[in-house]
Amino acid sequence: MPRFKKDKSGELPAISTSSMPDIIFMLLFFFMVTTTMREVTIKVRIKAPEATEVQKLEKKSLVSFIYIGPPMQSKLYGTESRIQLNDSFRAVADIPEFIFKEREDRNEADRPLLTTSLKVDKEVRMGVVTDVKQELRKVGAFKINYSTRKGANKTND
Repeated sequence: MPRFKKDKSGELPAISTSSMPDIIFMLLFFFMVTTTMREVTIKVRIKAPEATEVQKLEKKSLVSFIYIGPPMQSKLYGTESRIQLNDSFRAVADIPEFIFKEREDRNEADRPLLTTSLKVDKEVRMGVVTDVKQELRKVGAFKINYSTRKGANKTND
């Protein structure tokens, strides 16, 4: 009977790297397609209150955000709650101009569907939120959404 002799050189064969560029470009293309860029740099701290009845917004492209909370850089801006519209701090009186600009940026057919979402820190006094809502009413922005976190269902036993 013939015997087979093993070659015991101890070296492993080289790994083929010819398909590595294809894999890298495929991953790069995937992440480029699926990644969305943040449009606004948030300058206020927002820890949203919890809610039990939460619904997702259908069309986020038709939502304008107003951020209310204490500034992240408290040494520079203080600790009092501030209103952020897009990338800058503004006063309550600037809200109508902001809403008009947001309406102008949308198609005429989409303007009635525009929703204003208030992202408010849970420690903010309600007076600031009420002032913002009054300004929104003055310009006819009646579709208001409050952004919250989904909380645990608390039942009274």
